[in-house]
Amino acid sequence: MDVELIEIQEFLASHPPFDQLPEETLARLPRRLSVRYFRRGTPFPPEATDSPCLYILRRGAVELRNTRGELVGKLAEGDLCEQHCRISEDEPRFQANTAEDTLVYALPCADLTELRAAHPAFAEHFEQSTSRRLRKALDVVTESPASGTGLMTVQVRDMVQRAPIATRPETSIREAARIMSEHHVSSLLIMDGEHLAGMITDRDLRNRCVAAGLATDQPVRAIMTEKLTTVDMDTLGFQALIAMTRLNVHHLPVVENGRVVGLISSTDFTRFQSANSIYLVGDIHRADSIETLAQIGAKIAELQVHLILGGATATQVGQAISAITDAITLRLIELAEADLGAPPVPYAWLLGGSQARREQSAHSDQDNALLISDEAKPDDDAYFAALARFVNDGLHACGFVYCPGDVMASNPKWRQTLRIWNKYFSNWILKPEPMALMLSNVFFDMRSLRDPNGLCEELHERIIEKSRANRIFIAYMAANALKNRPPLGFFRNIVLIQGGDHDHTLDIKHRGLIPIIDLARVYALSAGIMENNTNERLQTAAERGALSRDGAANLIDALELIATLRMRHQAQQLRNGEKPDNFLAPDALSPLERGHLKEAFVLINTMQEALGQRYQTGRFA
Repeated sequence: MDVELIEIQEFLASHPPFDQLPEETLARLPRRLSVRYFRRGTPFPPEATDSPCLYILRRGAVELRNTRGELVGKLAEGDLCEQHCRISEDEPRFQANTAEDTLVYALPCADLTELRAAHPAFAEHFEQSTSRRLRKALDVVTESPASGTGLMTVQVRDMVQRAPIATRPETSIREAARIMSEHHVSSLLIMDGEHLAGMITDRDLRNRCVAAGLATDQPVRAIMTEKLTTVDMDTLGFQALIAMTRLNVHHLPVVENGRVVGLISSTDFTRFQSANSIYLVGDIHRADSIETLAQIGAKIAELQVHLILGGATATQVGQAISAITDAITLRLIELAEADLGAPPVPYAWLLGGSQARREQSAHSDQDNALLISDEAKPDDDAYFAALARFVNDGLHACGFVYCPGDVMASNPKWRQTLRIWNKYFSNWILKPEPMALMLSNVFFDMRSLRDPNGLCEELHERIIEKSRANRIFIAYMAANALKNRPPLGFFRNIVLIQGGDHDHTLDIKHRGLIPIIDLARVYALSAGIMENNTNERLQTAAERGALSRDGAANLIDALELIATLRMRHQAQQLRNGEKPDNFLAPDALSPLERGHLKEAFVLINTMQEALGQRYQTGRFA
């Protein structure tokens, strides 16, 4: 074989889906190709001839535009143009022209059909929808070299050690303690017939009985916890552990078909996987100073690396790190109150941004605020100012740096009464100026961490209803959501960052994740959805008809793929002793990963176009 044919074979072997072909098939393939050259500005693909072809770009670039002439994508080296060989008409057709002098390899559609018939793995590329390819890509990305299955795949049923130990609500506290001692357990389920009435733990016996001076002949119902969170037998161990971390509990009843069949505890997790660094949440609850919490916070980077190496997706990592940050924040609040005394009036600690959405990584700053009861007097602000400063300083010491925009509770502007917060949101909704839209992106994701009086719930319900009823505000939010565009053709220099510390990289957070997060927020506000997690917003939007089910599923898959690539990039930086960032070099990805990432970007762009048409965002830009 001459040198030119060998070069073509090597090129094909390095690009999907040709990398799925056997070596002997690849060796014969170059002789079936023809080489075509197109000058810049030529319509592409050329009009179908008697022998329609699949075109493989070798050099150059092709711009794809919609019917309005707007750029929606780019093709470059290794990309395919299969328009003339399509069997299905499901994929959209675009107007295209070469943006540079372009060299392509042309494979007759008849030969493509033959290859697809003979090689199923090769054929999958053409048969699968974009969403199926994204799901498959995510499976590949999360394949881990780590040994064993671990909490990412093991189910609760594999961890439950014994049948539940239980008693009736009428049982005395003394008898309940005897039962726990006899069976060597630290918790006891309280069953009213087949119904789970509650549970008591060693902590309940200490705090609610002994410390409270309650007579031990009282029925156990007097000290039991009634509102319990349960998990199913099929729940993944990781999900159960996250639930325990978020709720700050050490036991969860396990149910199957509505019947209590067991109990899972933190001890079971320790027994199963004692090295999992998520157990540092236990250290957080025992920490007695900012210095101790800072030492724990320094391990969060290790947590991200550990989870990524264990095959975790971005959703799982985000839940884990957010749960850890919640625990640190709550412990800082407790330490502040222990030092300052009881708060003069009720208040709620509000979370914003990625922590509120439970989508944090080890590279996250703070977004928080204080919501104070309208009962507050002017002199009370000194207390809340001190509390806010203590918590914000503590979070910074733990690695969650101060917000660059000063969106923190220590800023008096974000430490206000319920009345003022209602006024803030009303003004943002009625007067959606650029700053108002930026702040809306932070505070419409809010979640309360400490709110015993339900102040945040009251505020949240009001603002969701107000925003849903104001279509002009939603239109402005939609227009704002289209400002961050995915870097289509991202491996071309024209769309990569040029010069500086991040030369020839792309900002995968602002060009990939933020567009999906912003889309989900608009769908949530337009449908009056209370959820703030991006996946949950998209799922609920589809259930309520604000978004098609396919559209929601595709965006969820794209988000998971992009976010997981980002998490993996950061984990590698952490392993190398580098500071994690969001600047991903496309050259660091395999050709297959680059192809799937580009598909995700095209999908995002398509969904942005649809949202723009729906709200006629050109009027509000």
